[in-house]
Amino acid sequence: MIIFKSINKLKKKVNFKANIGFVPTMGALHKGHISLIKSSKLKCQKTLVSIFVNPSQFNKKNDYKKYPRKLNRDIKILKKLRVDYLLIPKVSDIYKNKKNMKIKISKNDKILCAKYRPGHFEGVLAVIKQFLSKINAKYMFLGEKDYQQIYLIKKFIINKFNTKIIPCKTIRLKNSLAYSSRNFLLSKIDIKKASSISKIIKRFYLLTQKNFKNIDRINDLKNKIKSQNIKIEYLEIRNKINFSKKINKSNFKIFISFYIKNIRLIDNF
Repeated sequence: MIIFKSINKLKKKVNFKANIGFVPTMGALHKGHISLIKSSKLKCQKTLVSIFVNPSQFNKKNDYKKYPRKLNRDIKILKKLRVDYLLIPKVSDIYKNKKNMKIKISKNDKILCAKYRPGHFEGVLAVIKQFLSKINAKYMFLGEKDYQQIYLIKKFIINKFNTKIIPCKTIRLKNSLAYSSRNFLLSKIDIKKASSISKIIKRFYLLTQKNFKNIDRINDLKNKIKSQNIKIEYLEIRNKINFSKKINKSNFKIFISFYIKNIRLIDNF
């Protein structure tokens, strides 16, 4: 595995005319990331992984500081997976000035995480723009746990970059909680509590698939979750294709953001 600490050196040394898969991460790698890497290795000749904790997508400084960083462990994992290239850039290498750190999104898109984390996706799109302007990968692999993120990135890069996005299924613990780097900040008891929320939502989703009339019981679902002393940031049902509220049995998706202590978790079914 070749490690690059400069995106410009990476651009000079790597032949992007080849079939290259790109997996952007913020590190603290888990089984979700590993599944993305394995998907890339199956589809592409070479796989590039980036580890960059992007400051512009954090709307709280404390959240950025607390975000788990496990670089030595991550490098060992990537070497075991036989990843071809690893990019670990500095902030100054990605952003030349503060203007580059945000991309505006439309008012219509300021829903769910975009509403409750102002500036978050503006920062995500900014880093994707900086990456793809130098990394001309054929494919980029992203996890469906961040479903809204995939939607906004797809919308942003169309007609701008040739890279094709490959969405990959959410990987879950046996107890149904989605793998997340933030899980490293939770205790075993917290993980158990978060898992119970995922189970409740999954059960509601499956019942609604069988009988769409269950959709009207969303407030009962909210109350059930709140009864476990969980702070819900949002719990919404939206169209999985365009994020509108025009839903039917085949296009509905449940989105949730909630807190376990001070740790923010998201999920969708």
